[in-house]
Amino acid sequence: MIHFGKLFHSFGFAIQGIKQAFVSQQNIKIHSFVAFVVVIAGFVFNISNMEWIAIVVCIALVFAAEIFNTAIENIVDYISLERHPIAGKIKDLAAAAVFVCAMMSVIVGCLIFLPKIF
Repeated sequence: MIHFGKLFHSFGFAIQGIKQAFVSQQNIKIHSFVAFVVVIAGFVFNISNMEWIAIVVCIALVFAAEIFNTAIENIVDYISLERHPIAGKIKDLAAAAVFVCAMMSVIVGCLIFLPKIF
């Protein structure tokens, strides 16, 4: 049986996490601006439903990757404030995941918008 009070309480935790990411991470703000521009472009160029799905999935994927990256960085910093090569590798790998998602999103954006622009 679903306990709706606990369910809504967990949504509150998730919203707190999103707020924390926006407050603490400059990259989230950059991703938000880019997402806003892409959504406006989607309306301007009247993209198809399938193109909207690709755009929405890419935006969500980049935001989720950035939030995971932030969580991983916070875990590493919590475990040890000292610089350590393995901690650096962990942070680099998490950042690389965001980069891969962002670059894939750029490719999807180019596939959708470049034919409409040219």
